[in-house]
Amino acid sequence: MNASTATRRPAAKKDESSEIGIAAFWRFSFNRELLKDSERLQQIKVGFPASLVQALRQTFDLQERSVETLLNASISTLERRRREQKNLDSVASERIDRIATVSHLAEEVFEDKANAAHWMSTPNKALGGIAPIMLCETEIGARQVRRVLHALEWGGAA
Repeated sequence: MNASTATRRPAAKKDESSEIGIAAFWRFSFNRELLKDSERLQQIKVGFPASLVQALRQTFDLQERSVETLLNASISTLERRRREQKNLDSVASERIDRIATVSHLAEEVFEDKANAAHWMSTPNKALGGIAPIMLCETEIGARQVRRVLHALEWGGAA
């Protein structure tokens, strides 16, 4: 095996791992829409698997600081929960649920997961120059993102 093959192999494995994480997030996002509100609420109270944090990071190419802000938890806490196979707390779980439902709407508007993820991750003038995903930290922010997505969907002003 030559050196170039050896150096490419870990990158391919990382790409494959990233693709698996991204697919897991979009499956999770789609499945939120299939549940009743009472079922979603129960799942939020129980907490989502901490492995969703990595899927979220991979899908939206988030830096650690952004993840900490979005989920109101330190990276070390989130990583410890993942290692110990413990669920996230209800605050982080509710925020992931919110991000997933808004992302699903973005996917419907853009008709493509990659385009939806890119739009969610890119600062937006209509949202005060903030990336839509970062506004999903709060329900009020998520409402602003939904308003812009509906305007894009219907061709109206945001």
